[in-house]
Amino acid sequence: MSNKKTPANAAGGVARAKSLSPERRREISAKAIAAKKEIASLPKATHFGTLKAGDMEIACFVLDDGRRVISGRGLTAAIGMRGRGQGAARIAGHKLIKHNENNALSLAIEAPIKFVGKSPKGLNTPSDGYEATVLQEVCESILLARDKGLLVTEQDRRYAVHADILMRGFARVGIISLVDEATGYQRDRAKDALAKILESFVAKELQPYMKTFPIDYYEHLFRLRGLAYPPEQNPSFRPQYFGRLTNDIVYERIAPGLLVEIKKQAAKDEKKAHLHRRLTQEVGHPKLKEHLASVTTVMKLSRDYPDFIGKLNMIHPRFGDTLALDLDEPDR
Repeated sequence: MSNKKTPANAAGGVARAKSLSPERRREISAKAIAAKKEIASLPKATHFGTLKAGDMEIACFVLDDGRRVISGRGLTAAIGMRGRGQGAARIAGHKLIKHNENNALSLAIEAPIKFVGKSPKGLNTPSDGYEATVLQEVCESILLARDKGLLVTEQDRRYAVHADILMRGFARVGIISLVDEATGYQRDRAKDALAKILESFVAKELQPYMKTFPIDYYEHLFRLRGLAYPPEQNPSFRPQYFGRLTNDIVYERIAPGLLVEIKKQAAKDEKKAHLHRRLTQEVGHPKLKEHLASVTTVMKLSRDYPDFIGKLNMIHPRFGDTLALDLDEPDR
Protein backbone atom coordinates (compact mmCIF):
# COMPACT_ATOMS: atom_id res chain seq x y z
CA MET A 1 0.00 0.00 0.00
CA SER A 2 1.32 3.44 -0.91
CA ASN A 3 2.00 5.93 1.91
CA LYS A 4 1.72 8.88 -0.49
CA LYS A 5 -0.79 11.42 0.74
CA THR A 6 -3.71 12.18 -1.58
CA PRO A 7 -5.44 15.58 -1.58
CA ALA A 8 -8.37 13.97 0.26
CA ASN A 9 -6.08 12.56 2.97
CA ALA A 10 -4.34 15.91 3.41
CA ALA A 11 -7.64 17.72 3.67
CA GLY A 12 -8.86 15.21 6.27
CA GLY A 13 -5.70 15.73 8.34
CA VAL A 14 -6.15 19.50 8.32
CA ALA A 15 -9.77 19.13 9.33
CA ARG A 16 -8.89 16.84 12.25
CA ALA A 17 -6.18 19.25 13.43
CA LYS A 18 -8.64 22.14 13.38
CA SER A 19 -11.11 20.14 15.44
CA LEU A 20 -8.63 19.73 18.32
CA SER A 21 -8.65 22.10 21.24
CA PRO A 22 -5.59 24.33 21.77
CA GLU A 23 -4.72 22.31 24.89
CA ARG A 24 -4.86 19.01 22.97
CA ARG A 25 -2.68 20.44 20.18
CA ARG A 26 -0.09 21.63 22.73
CA GLU A 27 -0.12 18.19 24.37
CA ILE A 28 0.46 16.41 21.04
CA SER A 29 3.21 18.88 20.15
CA ALA A 30 4.94 18.39 23.52
CA LYS A 31 4.86 14.60 23.08
CA ALA A 32 6.33 14.88 19.59
CA ILE A 33 9.15 17.12 20.86
CA ALA A 34 9.85 14.72 23.75
CA ALA A 35 9.93 11.76 21.35
CA LYS A 36 12.42 13.56 19.09
CA LYS A 37 14.64 14.39 22.09
CA GLU A 38 14.55 10.76 23.23
CA ILE A 39 15.53 9.50 19.77
CA ALA A 40 18.31 12.09 19.57
CA SER A 41 19.75 10.88 22.89
CA LEU A 42 19.82 7.20 21.92
CA PRO A 43 22.97 5.51 20.59
CA LYS A 44 22.87 5.01 16.83
CA ALA A 45 23.82 1.98 14.76
CA THR A 46 26.73 2.84 12.49
CA HIS A 47 27.21 -0.63 10.98
CA PHE A 48 24.63 -3.21 9.99
CA GLY A 49 24.91 -6.86 9.00
CA THR A 50 23.51 -10.36 9.17
CA LEU A 51 25.21 -13.03 11.24
CA LYS A 52 24.67 -16.42 9.59
CA ALA A 53 24.72 -19.48 11.83
CA GLY A 54 23.63 -22.63 10.05
CA ASP A 55 20.13 -21.93 8.74
CA MET A 56 19.71 -18.97 11.08
CA GLU A 57 20.19 -15.32 10.18
CA ILE A 58 20.61 -12.88 13.06
CA ALA A 59 20.49 -9.13 12.51
CA CYS A 60 23.47 -7.48 14.16
CA PHE A 61 24.76 -3.95 14.60
CA VAL A 62 27.66 -1.92 15.94
CA LEU A 63 26.58 1.21 17.81
CA ASP A 64 28.37 4.52 17.78
CA ASP A 65 29.56 3.86 21.34
CA GLY A 66 31.29 0.64 20.20
CA ARG A 67 28.79 -1.87 21.57
CA ARG A 68 28.07 -4.91 19.39
CA VAL A 69 24.36 -5.64 19.42
CA ILE A 70 21.96 -8.27 18.09
CA SER A 71 18.24 -7.73 17.68
CA GLY A 72 15.70 -9.02 20.19
CA ARG A 73 14.06 -11.12 17.50
CA GLY A 74 17.49 -12.47 16.62
CA LEU A 75 18.06 -13.54 20.23
CA THR A 76 14.91 -15.67 20.31
CA ALA A 77 15.39 -17.06 16.81
CA ALA A 78 19.00 -18.04 17.54
CA ILE A 79 17.98 -20.54 20.23
CA GLY A 80 15.05 -21.88 18.23
CA MET A 81 12.28 -20.12 20.17
CA ARG A 82 9.17 -19.95 18.02
CA GLY A 83 6.10 -17.72 18.10
CA ARG A 84 5.87 -14.03 18.83
CA GLY A 85 4.56 -13.74 22.38
CA GLN A 86 6.50 -11.18 24.42
CA GLY A 87 9.65 -11.52 22.38
CA ALA A 88 12.98 -11.85 24.13
CA ALA A 89 11.37 -11.17 27.53
CA ARG A 90 10.15 -14.76 27.43
CA ILE A 91 13.74 -15.94 27.71
CA ALA A 92 14.41 -14.04 30.96
CA GLY A 93 11.76 -15.98 32.89
CA HIS A 94 12.41 -19.34 31.27
CA LYS A 95 13.40 -22.21 33.57
CA LEU A 96 16.53 -22.83 31.49
CA ILE A 97 17.74 -19.36 32.49
CA LYS A 98 16.32 -19.17 36.01
CA HIS A 99 17.78 -22.50 37.16
CA ASN A 100 21.26 -21.09 37.86
CA GLU A 101 19.97 -17.97 39.61
CA ASN A 102 21.85 -15.79 37.13
CA ASN A 103 20.00 -12.61 38.01
CA ALA A 104 22.41 -10.47 36.00
CA LEU A 105 21.55 -12.36 32.82
CA SER A 106 17.80 -12.18 33.47
CA LEU A 107 18.04 -8.45 34.19
CA ALA A 108 20.05 -7.88 30.99
CA ILE A 109 17.33 -9.62 28.96
CA GLU A 110 14.55 -7.72 30.71
CA ALA A 111 16.27 -4.37 30.04
CA PRO A 112 17.12 -4.30 26.31
CA ILE A 113 19.33 -1.64 24.82
CA LYS A 114 17.33 1.01 23.01
CA PHE A 115 19.10 2.36 19.95
CA VAL A 116 18.34 3.97 16.62
CA GLY A 117 18.58 1.39 13.89
CA LYS A 118 17.38 1.45 10.33
CA SER A 119 13.82 0.68 9.32
CA PRO A 120 12.74 -0.48 5.85
CA LYS A 121 11.40 3.04 5.27
CA GLY A 122 14.74 4.57 6.19
CA LEU A 123 13.31 6.29 9.26
CA ASN A 124 15.18 6.81 12.53
CA THR A 125 13.10 4.32 14.47
CA PRO A 126 14.07 3.19 18.01
CA SER A 127 14.88 -0.52 18.20
CA ASP A 128 15.51 -2.97 21.02
CA GLY A 129 18.61 -5.13 21.12
CA TYR A 130 21.10 -6.93 23.33
CA GLU A 131 24.84 -6.94 23.58
CA ALA A 132 26.12 -9.85 21.51
CA THR A 133 27.64 -11.53 24.57
CA VAL A 134 24.14 -11.96 26.06
CA LEU A 135 23.43 -14.59 23.40
CA GLN A 136 26.55 -16.48 24.45
CA GLU A 137 25.50 -16.34 28.12
CA VAL A 138 22.02 -17.59 27.23
CA CYS A 139 23.56 -20.55 25.39
CA GLU A 140 25.83 -21.33 28.34
CA SER A 141 22.85 -21.32 30.71
CA ILE A 142 20.85 -23.65 28.47
CA LEU A 143 23.75 -26.10 28.17
CA LEU A 144 24.28 -26.00 31.94
CA ALA A 145 20.60 -26.89 32.34
CA ARG A 146 21.18 -29.81 29.98
CA ASP A 147 24.09 -30.99 32.12
CA LYS A 148 21.82 -30.86 35.17
CA GLY A 149 19.21 -33.01 33.41
CA LEU A 150 16.61 -30.23 33.32
CA LEU A 151 15.58 -30.71 29.69
CA VAL A 152 12.06 -32.12 29.92
CA THR A 153 10.15 -31.13 26.81
CA GLU A 154 10.95 -31.45 23.13
CA GLN A 155 11.08 -27.66 23.09
CA ASP A 156 13.78 -27.69 25.79
CA ARG A 157 15.85 -30.14 23.77
CA ARG A 158 15.48 -27.98 20.64
CA TYR A 159 16.85 -24.98 22.54
CA ALA A 160 19.81 -27.07 23.71
CA VAL A 161 20.60 -28.23 20.18
CA HIS A 162 20.63 -24.63 18.93
CA ALA A 163 22.72 -23.50 21.91
CA ASP A 164 25.24 -26.28 21.29
CA ILE A 165 25.59 -25.37 17.60
CA LEU A 166 26.10 -21.71 18.44
CA MET A 167 28.64 -22.35 21.21
CA ARG A 168 30.74 -24.49 18.89
CA GLY A 169 30.83 -21.63 16.43
CA PHE A 170 31.60 -19.03 19.10
CA ALA A 171 34.47 -21.14 20.41
CA ARG A 172 36.09 -21.14 16.98
CA VAL A 173 35.92 -17.51 16.14
CA GLY A 174 34.40 -15.44 18.95
CA ILE A 175 31.12 -13.58 18.90
CA ILE A 176 32.72 -10.12 18.86
CA SER A 177 34.81 -10.97 15.80
CA LEU A 178 31.74 -12.44 14.09
CA VAL A 179 29.71 -9.26 14.53
CA ASP A 180 32.64 -7.10 13.42
CA GLU A 181 33.03 -9.22 10.29
CA ALA A 182 29.32 -9.28 9.48
CA THR A 183 28.93 -5.51 9.84
CA GLY A 184 32.22 -4.49 8.27
CA TYR A 185 33.16 -2.66 11.47
CA GLN A 186 36.71 -4.09 11.47
CA ARG A 187 37.52 -1.86 8.47
CA ASP A 188 36.61 1.28 10.41
CA ARG A 189 38.29 0.68 13.76
CA ALA A 190 40.38 3.44 15.22
CA LYS A 191 43.57 3.86 13.19
CA ASP A 192 45.78 3.60 16.23
CA ALA A 193 44.24 0.34 17.50
CA LEU A 194 46.84 -1.83 15.77
CA ALA A 195 49.65 0.44 16.89
CA LYS A 196 48.52 0.11 20.51
CA ILE A 197 48.44 -3.69 20.25
CA LEU A 198 51.92 -3.84 18.73
CA GLU A 199 53.26 -1.40 21.31
CA SER A 200 52.21 -3.77 24.10
CA PHE A 201 53.76 -6.78 22.33
CA VAL A 202 57.01 -5.48 20.82
CA ALA A 203 59.88 -4.31 23.03
CA LYS A 204 61.80 -1.20 22.10
CA GLU A 205 65.07 -2.91 23.05
CA LEU A 206 66.39 -6.45 22.62
CA GLN A 207 65.39 -8.54 25.64
CA PRO A 208 67.63 -11.02 27.49
CA TYR A 209 67.59 -14.56 26.12
CA MET A 210 65.12 -16.92 27.81
CA LYS A 211 64.49 -20.51 26.79
CA THR A 212 61.03 -20.26 25.26
CA PHE A 213 60.29 -22.98 22.72
CA PRO A 214 59.71 -26.34 24.46
CA ILE A 215 61.41 -29.51 23.28
CA ASP A 216 57.95 -30.95 22.48
CA TYR A 217 57.44 -28.24 19.87
CA TYR A 218 60.43 -29.35 17.81
CA GLU A 219 59.92 -33.05 18.48
CA HIS A 220 56.41 -32.95 17.03
CA LEU A 221 57.32 -30.53 14.26
CA PHE A 222 59.94 -33.07 13.09
CA ARG A 223 57.34 -35.86 13.30
CA LEU A 224 54.67 -33.92 11.41
CA ARG A 225 57.18 -33.12 8.66
CA GLY A 226 58.19 -36.79 8.39
CA LEU A 227 61.70 -36.26 9.81
CA ALA A 228 63.56 -38.36 12.37
CA TYR A 229 64.00 -36.84 15.82
CA PRO A 230 66.46 -36.15 17.24
CA PRO A 231 68.71 -35.73 14.20
CA GLU A 232 71.40 -38.39 14.32
CA GLN A 233 74.46 -36.30 13.43
CA ASN A 234 73.58 -33.16 15.41
CA PRO A 235 70.76 -33.25 18.04
CA SER A 236 70.46 -29.45 17.95
CA PHE A 237 70.07 -29.29 14.15
CA ARG A 238 66.95 -27.57 12.80
CA PRO A 239 66.17 -27.38 9.06
CA GLN A 240 66.44 -23.79 7.84
CA TYR A 241 62.84 -23.78 6.60
CA PHE A 242 61.61 -24.43 10.16
CA GLY A 243 62.00 -20.68 10.65
CA ARG A 244 59.39 -19.99 7.97
CA LEU A 245 57.09 -22.62 9.46
CA THR A 246 57.46 -21.07 12.93
CA ASN A 247 56.67 -17.63 11.56
CA ASP A 248 53.38 -19.02 10.26
CA ILE A 249 52.58 -21.29 13.21
CA VAL A 250 53.44 -18.77 15.89
CA TYR A 251 54.06 -15.12 15.09
CA GLU A 252 51.34 -14.64 12.45
CA ARG A 253 48.73 -16.00 14.86
CA ILE A 254 49.49 -14.17 18.12
CA ALA A 255 48.64 -10.58 17.17
CA PRO A 256 47.87 -8.67 13.96
CA GLY A 257 50.98 -7.38 12.19
CA LEU A 258 53.29 -8.80 14.87
CA LEU A 259 55.63 -10.69 12.53
CA VAL A 260 56.21 -7.66 10.31
CA GLU A 261 56.86 -5.41 13.31
CA ILE A 262 59.32 -7.67 15.14
CA LYS A 263 61.20 -8.32 11.89
CA LYS A 264 61.42 -4.56 11.37
CA GLN A 265 62.77 -4.10 14.89
CA ALA A 266 65.13 -7.07 14.54
CA ALA A 267 66.64 -5.52 11.41
CA LYS A 268 68.08 -2.79 13.66
CA ASP A 269 70.10 -5.30 15.71
CA GLU A 270 73.83 -5.51 15.08
CA LYS A 271 73.74 -9.30 15.43
CA LYS A 272 70.98 -11.67 14.41
CA ALA A 273 68.87 -12.69 17.42
CA HIS A 274 65.83 -14.84 18.07
CA LEU A 275 62.61 -13.03 17.20
CA HIS A 276 61.09 -13.81 20.58
CA ARG A 277 63.73 -11.56 22.18
CA ARG A 278 61.87 -8.67 20.60
CA LEU A 279 58.71 -9.39 22.63
CA THR A 280 57.87 -7.46 25.79
CA GLN A 281 58.21 -9.35 29.04
CA GLU A 282 54.88 -8.01 30.33
CA VAL A 283 52.61 -8.97 27.39
CA GLY A 284 54.43 -10.41 24.39
CA HIS A 285 56.48 -13.15 26.03
CA PRO A 286 53.67 -14.54 28.27
CA LYS A 287 51.33 -14.56 25.25
CA LEU A 288 53.97 -16.43 23.23
CA LYS A 289 54.36 -19.12 25.91
CA GLU A 290 50.60 -19.48 26.19
CA HIS A 291 50.31 -19.83 22.40
CA LEU A 292 53.14 -22.40 22.24
CA ALA A 293 51.47 -24.56 24.89
CA SER A 294 48.27 -24.59 22.85
CA VAL A 295 50.11 -25.22 19.57
CA THR A 296 52.03 -28.14 21.05
CA THR A 297 48.78 -29.72 22.21
CA VAL A 298 47.34 -29.40 18.70
CA MET A 299 50.53 -30.98 17.31
CA LYS A 300 50.13 -33.99 19.59
CA LEU A 301 46.57 -34.49 18.33
CA SER A 302 47.55 -34.30 14.65
CA ARG A 303 48.49 -37.13 12.28
CA ASP A 304 50.57 -35.15 9.81
CA TYR A 305 51.36 -31.55 8.88
CA PRO A 306 48.23 -30.86 6.74
CA ASP A 307 46.07 -32.28 9.55
CA PHE A 308 47.88 -30.05 12.05
CA ILE A 309 47.48 -26.88 9.96
CA GLY A 310 43.78 -27.65 9.45
CA LYS A 311 43.25 -27.89 13.21
CA LEU A 312 45.45 -24.85 13.89
CA ASN A 313 43.48 -22.74 11.41
CA MET A 314 40.31 -23.48 13.37
CA ILE A 315 41.77 -22.76 16.81
CA HIS A 316 44.34 -20.05 16.04
CA PRO A 317 43.60 -18.56 12.61
CA ARG A 318 46.15 -16.23 11.07
CA PHE A 319 45.30 -12.60 11.63
CA GLY A 320 43.84 -11.28 8.41
CA ASP A 321 42.31 -14.61 7.41
CA THR A 322 38.51 -14.89 7.32
CA LEU A 323 37.12 -18.21 8.52
CA ALA A 324 33.70 -19.55 7.60
CA LEU A 325 31.54 -20.55 10.53
CA ASP A 326 30.72 -24.11 9.47
CA LEU A 327 28.19 -24.81 12.17
CA ASP A 328 26.54 -27.67 10.32
CA GLU A 329 29.73 -29.66 9.83
CA PRO A 330 30.58 -32.40 12.38
CA ASP A 331 33.80 -32.34 14.36
CA ARG A 332 36.73 -33.77 12.49
